[in-house]
Amino acid sequence: MSPAITMMGCRIDNLSMEETLVRIEDFIRSGKPHQHVVVNVDKLVKASRDEELRRIINACALVNVDGMPVVWASRLLGKPLKERVAGVDLFEALMRRAGERGWRVFLLGARAEVVAGVAERYGLRYPDLAIAGWRDGYWQGEAEEAAVAEQIRASRADLLFVAIGSPKKEQFLGRWQETMRIPFAMGVGGTFDVAIGRVKRAPRWMQRAGLEWFYRFLQEPRRMFRRYFIEDMAFVWLLLREAAHMRRQ
Repeated sequence: MSPAITMMGCRIDNLSMEETLVRIEDFIRSGKPHQHVVVNVDKLVKASRDEELRRIINACALVNVDGMPVVWASRLLGKPLKERVAGVDLFEALMRRAGERGWRVFLLGARAEVVAGVAERYGLRYPDLAIAGWRDGYWQGEAEEAAVAEQIRASRADLLFVAIGSPKKEQFLGRWQETMRIPFAMGVGGTFDVAIGRVKRAPRWMQRAGLEWFYRFLQEPRRMFRRYFIEDMAFVWLLLREAAHMRRQ
């Protein structure tokens, strides 16, 4: 098993995509609940300010890196991560394997028409795929949230994909995974919008160059400006602080 590294207070498993898929197959075979999370620049910045989010990340059974800037930062810090395991790519690979292996899938999050579109599209793409259930990501209060968790538990899904923003999806899974008992539960953020073509993904060369975030900004500049150009700039300070701490040690 590949060792994990710690960056900015968060544990990250040093795994390739194929190693990640093998680990997930082990989780599903076990039948026990496991929570997954991906970390990128935005997630690490949020976790540096939110102790509860950081605790949830570090308690997850599997933590992948989704963001080339974090991979580059790991190399600068002398603890290089093998590769980026993008959440979108992992979702695609798992939906394909679910169809091949008979795993049951529950889709949670986004607007009703979006999640319904994901269920329909992947059902057509993989005829043997078992959609255990789906619902949108909007509910009110603890009672309705508990009902959502019960619906998912009753579905007997093997895989749960949660398309809600951070840190809400991590908090939801942190609260309810023991109740839902899903062998592999994964937050996928805006992946459902990408999956049905509502949001276009960056060209491969931009992904390899670490510019996928910029492509996303160009599609939704008003929505993404504050995140990328104000909030996430704290990542540079966090990286410098960690590098200085390592030198002192």
